[in-house]
Amino acid sequence: MRRSIFIRNTGAALAYMFFNPSAGGAGSPISQQLAPLLKDQSGKPITSPGEWIRKREMIKRVWSEYLGIMAPNPDPPVIRIMNEDNPEELTRQYIEYESERGIRVKAYLLKPRKHEGRLPAAVALHSTGDNQMRKIAGLETPGIESLGYNLAKKGFIVICPMCFLWHEKGTKSYEEQVELFRSGHPQSKGMAKMLFDAMRAVDVLEQINEVDKKRIGALGHSLGAKEAFYLGAFDDRVTAVVSNEGGIGLNSTNWDDPWYLGREIHDFPHQHHEVLGLCAPKAFLLIGGDSSDGRISEPYIDAVKPVYGLYGKPENLMFFNHGEGHGITPEAEKITYGWMIRHLKEKTD
Repeated sequence: MRRSIFIRNTGAALAYMFFNPSAGGAGSPISQQLAPLLKDQSGKPITSPGEWIRKREMIKRVWSEYLGIMAPNPDPPVIRIMNEDNPEELTRQYIEYESERGIRVKAYLLKPRKHEGRLPAAVALHSTGDNQMRKIAGLETPGIESLGYNLAKKGFIVICPMCFLWHEKGTKSYEEQVELFRSGHPQSKGMAKMLFDAMRAVDVLEQINEVDKKRIGALGHSLGAKEAFYLGAFDDRVTAVVSNEGGIGLNSTNWDDPWYLGREIHDFPHQHHEVLGLCAPKAFLLIGGDSSDGRISEPYIDAVKPVYGLYGKPENLMFFNHGEGHGITPEAEKITYGWMIRHLKEKTD
């Protein structure tokens, strides 16, 4: 295994380890399924950002049609504060706002109490489980899963929205939640709803006076990593992403579940390196533990590197594999916050 270590200064020295396993690379079966991104429809090489933008629009259109992208809610979100507390140096609000017209969703909003000027912000997307929105917002004894809470303590305004699978869930199954959604949106996949709600969370951040609209990021683990990945690809307002163990490859995890892309994805003649390519040149960190992401993810990173190179931003695409399974490790947590600080809090342009 070849390993390169990149040191970035984020107030403390952080090591970013970019793994290139011998099992991956250009000769792997997965890489042979990934169509080169820097070729146009005629097979001609794409050599400029302008040419790539045309290809990018085509990719975005194809995936939007597959997802059944939902039209945005044109009304600015009106936030209703239902509860508020002040843990440590933060203000944490339990809020409600309209997502789709007529449907109100819940979230936690975290703000540093003491700050100067406008602050960077982020959408922190929770993983699977009935209490995960509370965990990511630090309500269950704050720990390594409290990504939103801990990021807010580092000087970010953070929104932690509820995934639609838990909206007024009661005893309903995930499948029943999807059926309820699709009864009103028969042409849309579950991931289209997750993307819509995540983008609406960005709308909420933009309504907050203290937020610097040019410094908004997204992060998540597992289910939340999938949402962060798609939010980064489809929302140009988001400029930095950390996707932790979501499974970048379509065959690496449960993308074919009805709340994501559905069984039809097996007959869709496209791969996720195209969606990752939509993120370029924004800062994108993929974290794996050799579970949903890891050595199997390497070909997807390799396939998108040339697009970042076209922009002269190869350092904005990074992959870290700790090899310790699906959970968030202390090192992965440290690198996550370092990435967000470097690309959002320390950003000056």
